[in-house]
Amino acid sequence: MNNITEIKKKIKEGFVGQRMIVLPPNIKKSIINNPLIKNLYLTAIGYYPKAIYHDRERKTGSNQYILLYCVDGEGYIYINDQVYPLKPNTYIIIPKNVGHRYKSSNTNPWSIYWVHFSGLTADALYQRSLVQGMLHVHAIPYDTSRIKLFEQVYAILEHSFHEKEMELTNLYLQHFITSLIYYKELNPVTYDTDSVSLSIAYMKNNIQQKLLIEDLAGRQGISVSHYSRLFHQKTGSSPINYFNLLKIHASCQHLYFTDRSIKEIAAALGFDDQYYFSRLFSKLIGISPLKYRKTHKK
Repeated sequence: MNNITEIKKKIKEGFVGQRMIVLPPNIKKSIINNPLIKNLYLTAIGYYPKAIYHDRERKTGSNQYILLYCVDGEGYIYINDQVYPLKPNTYIIIPKNVGHRYKSSNTNPWSIYWVHFSGLTADALYQRSLVQGMLHVHAIPYDTSRIKLFEQVYAILEHSFHEKEMELTNLYLQHFITSLIYYKELNPVTYDTDSVSLSIAYMKNNIQQKLLIEDLAGRQGISVSHYSRLFHQKTGSSPINYFNLLKIHASCQHLYFTDRSIKEIAAALGFDDQYYFSRLFSKLIGISPLKYRKTHKK
């Protein structure tokens, strides 16, 4: 009898359509020694549809992170005297080694995809799911490609626990988890609507212009001091320094793909003084524009 059959025999069907796979200890050990996937790997995975009376408590927590992704119904997660409601198209990552309880609503039971995961970079990935350092329930748009990705992971595990299959499973796992954590970054046009993001988009569309900080702040309808503070908080840079960096990055494209002179490129990007442009380029890129062109156009 193979490992998968042994695992499935131990699973008691609690909900109609319930699916769950838990990796055996020997498979986990092989993953930990695999350089391709030891940084992030799953230890258990499942899907519970309409999971009425689903109720799980771990007083001392789990030594892995637990991702709960709700697509229907609702339920609740209890951590440190806080209640986190989970509704359709929301997810949460429960931290490891922290006591918790989660349960489905008795009147509107949730349907959840869930994954237990660990690895050398799991801590850093979990930190990316926090909001200002705090645990958070994230609302995300439903995406069929995300569900297909989960199904691929599950299907591979059902087929085999062999080395290559485990590698592919966990590479897909990283894609699945990051599709949740980085959903805003994957859809910048939809989510980057704050004043700084709008200002950066304006800079990119007007890269050839000479923009003053007063102009940029005025377009967002806020004071220069408040605009500068918001911009630095988001980017770590002042607005004008950021704009200049965008110009220098654009100049690299001109240097590589065109035969324009340094003076012509500087003028095209709104620099009246080609020598100032060259000094700024050298400061930000580490070499002069001329040397950059000679190096990269070989």
